[in-house]
Amino acid sequence: METRHIEAFLAIADELHFGRAAARLHLTQPSLSQQLKRLERHLGVELVSRTSRVVQLTPAGEAFRADARRILGEVHSATNTVRDIAAGRMGKINIGFNGRAGQLIMPRSLAQLHAHYPNITTKLSSGRSGPQLTALTRGELDVGLLYGGTSNGGSVLSRCLLQMRIGALVGQGHRWADRSSISIRELADTPCVLFNREVSPAMYDAIMTAGERAGAFPKVAEYMNDSVATEITVAARRYVGFASFISMDEPRPMGLKVVPLVDPEPVVELQVAWRVDSPNEVVQVFLDSLDSTKNFLQSTIRGKVYGEPLAS
Repeated sequence: METRHIEAFLAIADELHFGRAAARLHLTQPSLSQQLKRLERHLGVELVSRTSRVVQLTPAGEAFRADARRILGEVHSATNTVRDIAAGRMGKINIGFNGRAGQLIMPRSLAQLHAHYPNITTKLSSGRSGPQLTALTRGELDVGLLYGGTSNGGSVLSRCLLQMRIGALVGQGHRWADRSSISIRELADTPCVLFNREVSPAMYDAIMTAGERAGAFPKVAEYMNDSVATEITVAARRYVGFASFISMDEPRPMGLKVVPLVDPEPVVELQVAWRVDSPNEVVQVFLDSLDSTKNFLQSTIRGKVYGEPLAS
């Protein structure tokens, strides 16, 4: 049973006139009649009764008409669905993001994505950069928003969205809370809370590279991989933590403040990463929405709210 035969039957059923039905389908009457006959042979019943004056459906034709519309509708729906999936207009995508991407990138990008492609379903998971890379290589994530490049033997691609400064995270009562900047060398003389390298390799390396260039490394009092636990510890014990930022005026929980580190200034790239061999066509659609968000953010960063951005 071919869809064109069903379309021919439905046109006849609607028009009850072979000439009008043929014109509706841009066919000749003999071609229309032939398609109807093939459908009737396939079903083994007569669907249309035709005389010199009257065209009408047989009882079998009346019964078949509703099913024919449903069959044709399902075929068209299935066709549109597979085309949308192949073009990335429909489907599912698993997106990972770190805290800064969740604040700066995700809200606007997702709003744009869902506005243009409402049939795309997103599954979101917050996590630090190292675990995101692991999830990407395992196929648990389609896209990750994380710090730094990739080192997965070419299996993961990435590109920069923004460059972020790294500053000292201090509490309200810390002696550095009112400073405008802190030299990297000063970190050697005050207790710091640092994370293990595997949870955020690029940010860890940026801090350590800056320390190496300054000739002094941070005095690590405690390693802590949970960012919320780090904030609580910094607020309670007057330790120094590390945080990425664009503006010193960005709101922080518990009255915490980020003071720029300098001499040298450590920086880290906020990147989007995805698997080279990803079969998910929605990935490219999401990457396109990120490009628009990136342009918006770069324009915003140049304004009064954030001050001058780093080069990207």
